[in-house]
Amino acid sequence: MENPRPQAPAGIPPMAPLPVPPSIAPIPAPPPRIPAAAAVASTSTAGGGGGGEAEYEVSDDHRAARERHERAVQELLQRRRAYAMAVPTNDSAVRARLRRLGEPVTFFGEREMERRDRLRALMVGLEAEGQFDRLLRAQEDEQGAAGAEEEEEQIQYPFFTEGTQELLKARVDIAQYSLPRAKARIERTKRRYDDPDEDPDAEANLVVKQAEDFVLECSEIGDDRPLTGCSFSRDASMLATSSWSGMIKVWSMPQITKIATLKGHTERATDVAFSPVDDCLATASADKTAKLWKTDGSLLTSFDGHLDRLARLAFHPSGKYLGTASFDKTWRLWDVNTGKELLLQEGHGRSVYGVSFHPDGSLAASCGLDGYARVWDLRSGRLYCTLMGHVKPVLGVSFSPNGYLVATGSEDNFCRIWDLRTKRMLYSIPAHKSLISYVKFEPQEGYYLATSSYDTKAALWSARDYKPIKSLVGHESKVTSLDISGGNSLLRQILSLFCVVYELYLGVFSFLEHQILALLSVHSEK
Repeated sequence: MENPRPQAPAGIPPMAPLPVPPSIAPIPAPPPRIPAAAAVASTSTAGGGGGGEAEYEVSDDHRAARERHERAVQELLQRRRAYAMAVPTNDSAVRARLRRLGEPVTFFGEREMERRDRLRALMVGLEAEGQFDRLLRAQEDEQGAAGAEEEEEQIQYPFFTEGTQELLKARVDIAQYSLPRAKARIERTKRRYDDPDEDPDAEANLVVKQAEDFVLECSEIGDDRPLTGCSFSRDASMLATSSWSGMIKVWSMPQITKIATLKGHTERATDVAFSPVDDCLATASADKTAKLWKTDGSLLTSFDGHLDRLARLAFHPSGKYLGTASFDKTWRLWDVNTGKELLLQEGHGRSVYGVSFHPDGSLAASCGLDGYARVWDLRSGRLYCTLMGHVKPVLGVSFSPNGYLVATGSEDNFCRIWDLRTKRMLYSIPAHKSLISYVKFEPQEGYYLATSSYDTKAALWSARDYKPIKSLVGHESKVTSLDISGGNSLLRQILSLFCVVYELYLGVFSFLEHQILALLSVHSEK
């Protein structure tokens, strides 16, 4: 019901309506919305031609780019589906599945993990083609065979790849090597903190103070091509360098005189490492091989087996084993004496760039372009922990001599410190202005660590509070690697000299004491 219009009181004329100013126009009503389909239709049919032809046509380049994009998306989806698909891990089960699918059981030179990847790719292809009945029939045959075998004897397939007897012997040897070293390290640490004459804090401060006095000793042109790695020998009497030219050069220290040139790689050399027990050295190359050399240039062993170029390598503290990291997403453990591959370790989603061993020899750490570092127990083969925190590829990893700290360097310009006891990140150092190519703890006590970077600098950091000690400036381009000598340091020479002086002082004091007592006894008799 509408409200009645109010009437004017009696005797008052009604008000005239207010005039509308000519400058204010009435608001027009909005036009009606046209559906998108109708708009497209009107656009396509507009013009004199009619005929329903489109005004805009898709070019061939755009159509080809769209097809490439669709193919890339399909490949990505297939790859994701492949990694999500359940594939047997036991090699005999993989062979049985291939046989039931009507495929070759093995190819010439094919290994267990390659055979498993081939089965995964085959299953994804069958699923994409819609041949589900073939997959289901193979699985039903396996289930029927498994049920028949369970009636006779229940067999449980382990969820791991079976190792060789050589690997088993190596694991036992590593356990026997690492356990006494770990026990000695722990006892030594307890003794140092319980002994009132020991002052670890003062010793650490002295080492850090000495590190502040580092100066540029010399500068030498190592090769015509960029250098990729360097390594000191066990007694710091020699230095080895690797280069993109594929040659490895050995230099005498501290004269910096070239001793030998090692030639044998067909591609660029990516890293070099001296053995911790003798004067042999190992080299890695982009030709997918690692080689063991004598310092005179004679080749001892070649380690063949990686499917892609190698990045870094490292010796086990015992000197019996060699670890190599490769762009084939694996790192491998080799027997130095026989040249045989003992362990093929997967686990990284992308290329593995670095590998390092615990000072006791019990653990190994690997880092890769997937942004993770992983710590493995060599005695059992299990993954101990995954160090997650970097947002870009991790290029360097190093264990501290104290046994429980790990340092990692990454392309995110950060050096992160991890505690193996809590499996967590302890500290994060914004170390450089560019990516960190290498990181290493001081090998004696781990009182400081060094990092190298593509910002043309190397830096030293205190391992107590992670404050900067010194920036080593002098290179004109990217610093790709570094090494710290493990020989006798000035600190140990000072301490040994102090001990000798202290023992001499005690001997002189005891001699004088005996002489005084003898004189007193003679005087009392008189």
